[in-house]
Amino acid sequence: MVSKPHGGRLIYRVVSDNRRENILSSMEEYPWVKVGVREAYDAENIGFGVYSPLDGFMVSDDLDHVLSDMRLSNDIPWTIPIVVSLDGRDLSFGVGDEVLLIYGETPVAVMQVEDIYKYDKDYYAERVFGTRDLAHPGVYNVYREMGDLLVGGRIELVNPAPNPYEKYYLRPIETRVLFRERGWKTVVGFQTRNAPHMGHEYVQKTALSFVDGIFINPVIGRKKKGDFRDEVILKAYTELVRHYYPRDSAVLSIVRYEMRYAGPREAIHHAIMRKNFGCTHFIVGRDHAGVGNFYGPYDAQEIFKEFPDLGITPIFFREFFYCRRCGGIVHEKICPHDEGDRVRFSGTYVRNAIRNREAIPPYIIRPEVARVLLSEPEPFV
Repeated sequence: MVSKPHGGRLIYRVVSDNRRENILSSMEEYPWVKVGVREAYDAENIGFGVYSPLDGFMVSDDLDHVLSDMRLSNDIPWTIPIVVSLDGRDLSFGVGDEVLLIYGETPVAVMQVEDIYKYDKDYYAERVFGTRDLAHPGVYNVYREMGDLLVGGRIELVNPAPNPYEKYYLRPIETRVLFRERGWKTVVGFQTRNAPHMGHEYVQKTALSFVDGIFINPVIGRKKKGDFRDEVILKAYTELVRHYYPRDSAVLSIVRYEMRYAGPREAIHHAIMRKNFGCTHFIVGRDHAGVGNFYGPYDAQEIFKEFPDLGITPIFFREFFYCRRCGGIVHEKICPHDEGDRVRFSGTYVRNAIRNREAIPPYIIRPEVARVLLSEPEPFV
């Protein structure tokens, strides 16, 4: 059977239709907090159970444990802070109040305020990202975008942020039903924020050889400059699954989430999210959730040793490449040949080839995928 939700129970925190109408008709009566897209997506993931067992944004006790121990205060593994920040200058509410979380003009959630507290940005950045270097995008966000206070408490989802990719979106309650209907007892999750090249495909299919199905779960959300745009990633994966996966062996569905680029800690977080969707296994590749040179290439695999109670089985892969002498796609454990015979699946090479409208060899990217990428006038953020 599919995996149990993290913490044992799938959270579902969505207001009833009547309560939603009452909230929307009396918005002026609520204090409110303006949030960004990261918090809006986090609220959605709390409400639909992607972040089970969280039922709200973290209070200080949970944040302290996550930063110091990589566990919630009840000892359940958790590695990434899920918080809402304030600047504190115009605080119009207190503990015990209900506040609306507003994204743009949309009230995305209502929070029962349980805690308003200060935090140490230096400690936060160092623990989560392993650095205080502002060149790291997650660290930059802490120092330049987050306020000096955090507010925590249980939430109810009122309106998810507008979703132009609704047809690609399945909630955990839906993926779990779908996996059962397909008879999948073992499901491997694959996290991606890129259009697929052959290295990705070989990782996925190698893992698929040992389980019943694969859950390809692209991240949709704010990305760093140079990343592929969301719609391009989805078009590319749609073509790959259509032409190169056996029928009913793969499910393609998005998760709306803003990457933290927190390397090892975020790899654990990604595994927990896919566990809540129903996955029993999770693929962890080279430099998972990394950025620049802030983490070692396999640090995100080593951290799983610290979580024997995670409840989802990681599958580790070395880097795949094309070997001219082997005549196929291999990795260092099975290829004895020199570096000169190896063609790496370089994201930089692929992006440059697309920008220059150059042909890409089929051992790098499938022709159908290449056509999608080359046909887009602006494929990158």
